[in-house]
Formats: sequence, C-alpha cells, structure tokens
Amino acid sequence: MTDPQTAAELTGEDLETWSALATVLEWLPPALDAQLQRDAGLTHFEYGILYALDRAPEGTLRMSVLADYANSSLSRLSRAATRLESRGWLRRTPDPADGRFTLAVLTAAGRRTAEEAGPGHVRHVRRLVLDRLTPAQNRQLRDISRLIAQGIRAEGAYQPAPAPVDRARPGG
Repeated sequence: MTDPQTAAELTGEDLETWSALATVLEWLPPALDAQLQRDAGLTHFEYGILYALDRAPEGTLRMSVLADYANSSLSRLSRAATRLESRGWLRRTPDPADGRFTLAVLTAAGRRTAEEAGPGHVRHVRRLVLDRLTPAQNRQLRDISRLIAQGIRAEGAYQPAPAPVDRARPGG
C-alpha cells in the first residue's frame, strides 16, 4: 500500500525525471516559436496549422478536425486562422457536404510558406532534439511520448498523412 505522504510529493528519481520533462515542456515551445518567428514570421502553432493542411487531401480540413489535431479550442484556432487569412495563406469556406461546418483551405501562398519554413524548422528540431539522441533513444522518446499522450488523451496524438507528392517534379 502506498504511503499517503510519499504519494503527495515527488522525490528521488521520480522528481529528477519530472523536473527534466517539465523543463523541456517549458523551454521547447519558446525555442520553436523564436526560430519560426525569425525565419518565417510564424508561431509554432501557426506553422502546425499550415503543416497539417499541407498534408491533408486537397489542403483542406474541417476547422473542428484541425482544432483537434492542434489540441486547440475552436476560438484559438479561429484567431490563428484569421491571422493566416490576412496574410493570404489560408481561406475559410462553408463545408459543401454540411454547411454547419467550416473548412480551412490552404492557399498556394500558404503552401509555399509551409514548404519554405519547413527546412529551417526541421534543422532546428534536429539540432534541439533529434540529433542529441541515438536511434534507440529516438525510438524510446517516441514510445514514451505516445504513452504519455495516451494518458492525456485516449485517442492519442495527431498522426500526419503521408507527405504530398512533389508537385515540382514531372510526373510527381
């Protein structure tokens, strides 16, 4: 049986593990935002929206689905969509299949922005996280992250669709 005093506080390795994770959770988002702001004029949240749309069929998702992918409220997503619309990177339109829903549609300019922001973001993610890990640690981090995500949300995390075909290549 667990001692109530022990259960009420973290100590030893549990405290060290939690402190390390909490630090990453606090430090990583601003580091990602700073790079994307500097290089592409986007927040990480906005980039995530463009990224998800870039990989969606026809660059289109229902706002409710996009909010779920982004772990966002519809109001937060709507404010971000308004900023992205003002830059010409996405547009919103009623869903022709069901007018109660709104679709977010990636524009050609939005696709270019996502594609141009991607390489710098990937380099930054590699430098901050992935390159610091061995292949085995990378798999462990992925597995551990999925377990934690499942504990938070039963349906788990966003799984991107396969990357779109390269439109610049003939036959692509």
